[in-house]
Amino acid sequence: MKVSVYNTEGKETSKSVSLSKDIFGIEPNEHAIYLDVKHYLAAQRQGTHKSKERGEITGSRRKIRKQKGSGAARVGDIKNPLFRGGGRVFGPRPRNYEFKLNKKVKTLARKSVLSQMAKDKNIIVLEDFSFDTPKTKSYTDILSNFDLLDNKTVLVLAESNKNIFLSSRNLKKAKVVLASELNTYTVMNANKLMVMESSINEIEKNF
Repeated sequence: MKVSVYNTEGKETSKSVSLSKDIFGIEPNEHAIYLDVKHYLAAQRQGTHKSKERGEITGSRRKIRKQKGSGAARVGDIKNPLFRGGGRVFGPRPRNYEFKLNKKVKTLARKSVLSQMAKDKNIIVLEDFSFDTPKTKSYTDILSNFDLLDNKTVLVLAESNKNIFLSSRNLKKAKVVLASELNTYTVMNANKLMVMESSINEIEKNF
């Protein structure tokens, strides 16, 4: 699959790159995508929620009234869950939400979502570039050249570049990731995937 390479001014260059059909041209598997996104979001949850149950509430264990003869329902101590300030019944406890997902399913999901982006023509291949100093305007100028300021974008780098990362950090809808860190949720959450020319080999090597 041949794709044109663009410069940072938004203009098409004479160069083109070929995207592997095994990664960018497969039939998307929606169930694999669903499982990988679910796995990613589950891993983001802290799971530190906690409420006090009956045995953890501070209060007297004295029986409030006698068992029989009062005409009211029988009741135990003040920590009864039916009373205000009592313990909660089966409240949330700290837990880990992560679950196991096979590597082959993850790989299939990532290939599927990349293929879907390529099919919808939402992948832009950029010439390799860098900034001398971190500057948000430098990054917004590139987005403006492609008319993507109001869209969610993900820029994929082959290797870490501090100046590019810092330049994009203040932009709410812009994200910069390494090819080795690319995941299904990040790609799905973007309107356009901007891929550095040098990062294509890294993506194909990882998948």
